[in-house]
Amino acid sequence: MIRTKTLLLVVCLFLPLSLFAGETPSPEGAKAYFIDLKDGETVKSPFLVRFGLNEQMGIAPALADWPDTGHFHLLIDKKPPNPNRPISNKNLHLHRGQTEATVELSKGMHTLQIVMGDYSHIPHNPPVMSERISVKVE
Repeated sequence: MIRTKTLLLVVCLFLPLSLFAGETPSPEGAKAYFIDLKDGETVKSPFLVRFGLNEQMGIAPALADWPDTGHFHLLIDKKPPNPNRPISNKNLHLHRGQTEATVELSKGMHTLQIVMGDYSHIPHNPPVMSERISVKVE
């Protein structure tokens, strides 16, 4: 009886977390980065954003549940996503496994950040993301 209650308590406490937690592990040392853009750079719109990923991790399209892979998302003027939820459609999804995108932004200052998503657009655990950078658009 005590074992059953203990098991039920454990299931009730941890099942909700497992339903919403990003369960896809990221490879140790995986890093995402901007290839050509640097923090504080001035660009003309539209401009090409090239995404980089070190050799610890590979690129795969969304829905491909392959080990140690993910696909890029570009957050523009947004905070990092909730690590337990799919990355919002309000961000740029490179769901086909693309490694670059042409971005058109209004004049002014903007922040950019790369976040890797697993096959279901949820950030890996731990998240693989670039530093958040600022660019000035002329």
